[in-house]
Amino acid sequence: MSVLKKVAILGSTGSIGKASVEILEKLPQRFSVVALSAGRNAQLLCQQALCCHPRLVAIADKSLVPVLKQQLKALNIEVVGGSEGLTRVAEHPESTLVINALVGGVGLLPTLKAIEVGKNVALANKEPFVMAGQIITRAAEERGVKLLPIDSEMSAIWQCLNDNPAPQIKRLILTASGGPFLRWSQEKLKAITPSDALLHPTWQMGKKITIDSATLMNKGLEIIEAHWFFKVPPSQINVVIHPQSTVHSMIEFIDGSILAQLGVADMRLPIQYALTYPERMETEELRLDFSQGMELTFEPPDQERFPCLRLSYQAAEIGGSMPTVLNAANEVAVEAFLSQQIRFTQIPEIVEEIMNNHKVTPGLSIDEILQIDSWARHQTKRVVANYQ
Repeated sequence: MSVLKKVAILGSTGSIGKASVEILEKLPQRFSVVALSAGRNAQLLCQQALCCHPRLVAIADKSLVPVLKQQLKALNIEVVGGSEGLTRVAEHPESTLVINALVGGVGLLPTLKAIEVGKNVALANKEPFVMAGQIITRAAEERGVKLLPIDSEMSAIWQCLNDNPAPQIKRLILTASGGPFLRWSQEKLKAITPSDALLHPTWQMGKKITIDSATLMNKGLEIIEAHWFFKVPPSQINVVIHPQSTVHSMIEFIDGSILAQLGVADMRLPIQYALTYPERMETEELRLDFSQGMELTFEPPDQERFPCLRLSYQAAEIGGSMPTVLNAANEVAVEAFLSQQIRFTQIPEIVEEIMNNHKVTPGLSIDEILQIDSWARHQTKRVVANYQ
């Protein structure tokens, strides 16, 4: 009988968080949920708490704390608000595993807090790795903490790697669907609306990651994430367009052999594997149907049409503070596009402008990373204002 795993979830009301709760609810004999956090969705957070009975719930919007306290009073669940809540969930004394399902740089400090107190961390939140991959991986090694990838591409490589040593790896191959605008002309790309960009052809995801997939910035961030996760130089990490999203990523070894991980385009698969690792759990629901025939196609990405990929390689090669700037500028630019302040094609233009205006700092502490992140966000907002 497996030991009961006690789980805390950062970002339980987002797409990854909801899928995680769904899996955990089906396996009460293997998991218990001890803490949940959300941003503003108090209604869903309350529903999750009523089902999972955690010890603690946290919500970023402090004004919603009284409502939650009243609704959860009978269950004796502690409710906290503001940024303190993320730290409390990340450090919850009863948890053995923290799922980081947050979006953006906000996940950096909670990830480090969880590692510092000895929690294993299952990561869907790639931005902390982009901002501070060296610090995160070093902290995990020093404390003997496992970092378990939930991102489908990172999970695919992790599963294919199977303890093969890094010297045997020729390259990592990250697959990208190409998003909804793979065949669109540069002129047509200028007229894209947020509703157009949120219609991803193969995956159901949150708004920010869906826009990143449309610009290919998501794949660029994964290059930096994979560099730190698997200790492979950015020059040995390639991206291929695979519209079917069936092959989730591949490893080519030095002898020319390639291992690939295939599966349905459903985030519940990598989430479930991270939760049950090193075991696998049988499921009939998430299976490829080869009896219906299947086509798998691959092609190189067009970095002229999607310059975010070029910018990500550039940031990865420069290193130091540049990936932090790339990430912060992109987060602000994506938000500006979603609020219709800028055009779709202006996202990479703005990111590149901020990168060009940044003087790179090589060695970084967390305080320096947060200062540079703040600088990049401020500069990007200023540039966005000039575009209007």
